[in-house]
Amino acid sequence: MNATTTPTAAAQPGPLTCFTLSTTGHIAHLVLSRPEAMNTMHPTFWRELDAVLTHLHKSGEARVLVISSTGKHFSAGMALETFGSEIALDDRSPEGRAAVFDMLGAMQATFTKLETLRIPVIAAIQGGCIGGAVDMVTACCLRYATADAFFCIQEINIGMVADVGTLQRLPKLVPLAVVKELAYTGRRLPAAKALGYGLVNEVFDSAEAMLAAAMQCAGEIASKPPVAIWGTKQAVHYARDHSVDDALKQMGWLQGAIWSNAHVRESVTAMKEKRAGQFPGLSPIKNFNEFGQ
Repeated sequence: MNATTTPTAAAQPGPLTCFTLSTTGHIAHLVLSRPEAMNTMHPTFWRELDAVLTHLHKSGEARVLVISSTGKHFSAGMALETFGSEIALDDRSPEGRAAVFDMLGAMQATFTKLETLRIPVIAAIQGGCIGGAVDMVTACCLRYATADAFFCIQEINIGMVADVGTLQRLPKLVPLAVVKELAYTGRRLPAAKALGYGLVNEVFDSAEAMLAAAMQCAGEIASKPPVAIWGTKQAVHYARDHSVDDALKQMGWLQGAIWSNAHVRESVTAMKEKRAGQFPGLSPIKNFNEFGQ
């Protein structure tokens, strides 16, 4: 690679049909925008979400992502008609069944991008958060909910195992017995109970109040040094999945990689002067195979 070659900002994702995306004040706001279909998930949903998350990760423009929705429900999960379409899984041979691994892996990878995104992700949830929507929001950093919100591991009600992240991430967030009850029965978990279990950070009387709180939190996050926020997200997720000793060792390497005397001085000075700090954004990312294009 030529030493003078520098990455360029990631290209904007193409026209979106399942979402709207805006970025203001370093806060990206992704809105599920098919309320007439209860914001259900189908192949286009997955393609567009993957493209948006890739763009946000590579561009470095946004410092936090808020995901909200429209209509009565946040999302009713997977569009049921997809199970009867050409993407129906082939269970007639071991070869067909083996191919399920790769298809599911690609779907799982899209929601995993919410975890590996260089910026925190806040989910603002109203009404039903069902099936695949639970997979999605459990990969987010923070979850705010309206009082009428509920969570449902719907997959068991349609004869299958939840397979895109719920059974792997939810036990990291709430007691295991609660996960088992929800996963075995398909019962709804109301927002008030979800708050008690720690699944959601706060419950609000209206979607407007919830979104305002999410945006306020996003603004606070966006005011911090982006590289320190990225490092914090990395450390928290690593500690979740490793021993304390391993996580402490990783923390030493991480802190050594991102430490900035200038950021600390600016943070302290801004605090004393009661003003917002001024920090550089994350550098854009360009994949190695994109150079020379």
